[in-house]
Amino acid sequence: MPFTFLPSACINTSDEPCDLTSRCLSSSHMPASEKETTLLISHHSYPKFSASTPKFPLHHFKESYRPYLELIRLEKPTGTILMFWPFAWGLTMAAYATHAPPSEYTIGLARSLIGAFLLRSSACTVNDIFDREMDAGVERTKNRPLPSGRISVRAASIYLMLQYAFGAVFFYFTTSGVAFVVALFQLFPLFAIYPLLKRITYWPQAWLGIAMNFGWITAWISMSPEFPFALGSAAMFGCWCWTMLYDTIYACQDIKDDLTVGVRSTAILFGSWITALLIACGTTFIGMLALAGWLNHQGVAYFVLSVGGTAAHLLWQAMTVDLDSPESCWLNFNKNGQLGWIVFGGLIIDYILLILASSEGGRDW
Repeated sequence: MPFTFLPSACINTSDEPCDLTSRCLSSSHMPASEKETTLLISHHSYPKFSASTPKFPLHHFKESYRPYLELIRLEKPTGTILMFWPFAWGLTMAAYATHAPPSEYTIGLARSLIGAFLLRSSACTVNDIFDREMDAGVERTKNRPLPSGRISVRAASIYLMLQYAFGAVFFYFTTSGVAFVVALFQLFPLFAIYPLLKRITYWPQAWLGIAMNFGWITAWISMSPEFPFALGSAAMFGCWCWTMLYDTIYACQDIKDDLTVGVRSTAILFGSWITALLIACGTTFIGMLALAGWLNHQGVAYFVLSVGGTAAHLLWQAMTVDLDSPESCWLNFNKNGQLGWIVFGGLIIDYILLILASSEGGRDW
């Protein structure tokens, strides 16, 4: 079925046909941008789907701990994986450019994974604190710890402060100078502002694209004090487009409820033009990957696997995603976590080949 949208006022939940046109157009209170996302559907029920069902077993933990683990989405690792990839890509490109020793690179990669987990955890917590009332009106999120009442706002706020403190201490001891400042900027203001933007703009995904990918900058600076502006700009813009793509797909899960509770997103804004947005973001992402690789003098493995493989993967996503189906959108969102391996694969092969060539040349690591 062609991808379009239906505000909650237009949904026919009965078995009787209804005059959808008059129902939708009579919603004079509906903003113009939301009217443009109206879908006229008859005899179509919105799929019942709960993406909040834990994917990682939490039953091994005490029941009193589980709400706090759910608050940081421990049972759903995809967000941490998506947060980690910009770190990993930036670090590996920097290691390749500077001929960094494998030991230094490996330590940096481990630190990046921990940092990504801490960033994502605090981001989820602050998001849920701000969004608790709206989450209660969304089918997919109504059972989260805060809207369901399993955690108080006070307890969640204390929990968030502890996460901020732990994150700041971690980055203090694992980064220095500018890298530490960049990491702190990502930790607090970037992710704290994001949930507020859902109330005032249809472009919260654009801000999230900045917040999610600052790790690329942190990782590079932690490896090399000299930051390549052209390369960094290409890589960051590419990552931004990638986030726009996968988070717009993610937002498609909740369009019906978001229109009701007042949450704004690019999914609602673009309506029937959403496919064009996704194509533009995906194409630009591939182009920026190629440009960043050229600027960093990457090898054949990068261009074949990282660039070519990403293009093939995005084409596969485009052929398999059903933007009308919350289940399909959730699965496609998770596929982007897998896509990160493709980009990383070409980068790590180039780096390993560089190390081997340097070793044969007698370089002492």
